[in-house]
Amino acid sequence: MNIKFVNLRRQYLSLKDEIDGALRRVIENSAFIGGEEVSRFEENFAAACGTRFCVGVGNGTDALFIALKAMGVGQGDEVATVANSYFATSEAIVMAGARPVFVDCDPVTFTMDVQKLAACLKERIEVKKKRVKAILPVHLYGRMAAMDPILDLARHYGLRVIEDCAQAHLAEYRGKKAGSLGDAGCFSFYPSKNLGAFGDAGAITTNDPVLAADMRMFANHGQASRYDHRMAGINSRLDGLQAAVLNVKLPFLLQWSKSRRTQAMLYHRLLGDIDGLLLPDIPSDGSHVMHLYVVRVQHREQVMARLAEEGIPTVVHYPTALPNLPAHADLGYTPDDFPVASLLAREVLSLPMYPELKELEIVAVCDALRFIYNEG
Repeated sequence: MNIKFVNLRRQYLSLKDEIDGALRRVIENSAFIGGEEVSRFEENFAAACGTRFCVGVGNGTDALFIALKAMGVGQGDEVATVANSYFATSEAIVMAGARPVFVDCDPVTFTMDVQKLAACLKERIEVKKKRVKAILPVHLYGRMAAMDPILDLARHYGLRVIEDCAQAHLAEYRGKKAGSLGDAGCFSFYPSKNLGAFGDAGAITTNDPVLAADMRMFANHGQASRYDHRMAGINSRLDGLQAAVLNVKLPFLLQWSKSRRTQAMLYHRLLGDIDGLLLPDIPSDGSHVMHLYVVRVQHREQVMARLAEEGIPTVVHYPTALPNLPAHADLGYTPDDFPVASLLAREVLSLPMYPELKELEIVAVCDALRFIYNEG
């Protein structure tokens, strides 16, 4: 059985006629930058996320950078974020000229530990008198961070909140969608995301009309109108071809999330009795959109190698906690500063997960894991 970690071809073939037609229309109309497809996607994605505005941009990293800059984050500022995420989260903070201040993650949800966030903000702001400007929580693996206490802390200290939603398209927290709770929500449409384009693409959602206008201006060379440059911005625009693909896919996103949850529950049922294999916590309210199915294993490299021998692909998300990457060596952190994130970095293992994954393939993955654990 040729199992893939993600099989993008299956999704394309299921929508081939619609996607090919949408791409053909863009090409025939030469609507490569801006145009109807981009406007329609921005409107529809904002509605899907429960926000007033959506600004299409070039990719998810730019989305974070643009949101930070539009909120005035720059040199001398600090941004609190979680230690367990992809590098783009902290990279965008550095790109904006600020210092990332890392917070350890919760051992159950893998998202930001709000009690540690509270302690971090108290120390940085009240004791050390640092200029913390924003909180950047990450909705990791498809599960949203605990936004209510994060927003409470933001209000208490007068901070902006930027949600990293790159892995959480249409995930929910207490009935509200990812990207609708903070000042802005930043999305990636990298091809393997829950909502994936045919290349790099991203978007920012917000309910603030002034912020939306500023982000759109900054992303378009700082132009208020053609040749009227009000600031030194960047060039980061969602192009027509990517918007066309996203417009075709968006109506299917809720159903794809449901399929992911069904697959996750099958994994749970087949793997739940294996000693030494820790399964992810899945909330019962359906809010987790299961971008990844991440288990925890000891002796990970050996398990990965044995699974590879059986034709089962796996990926590690992520092998090093953000504060301990060479790119952040200047911050002076050690693995002991973030014990949970450091432990997860040694143990997490992502199993195949995508909406078109077949039940027989999940059974094969689970059979292989069971054989490895039973064999010892």
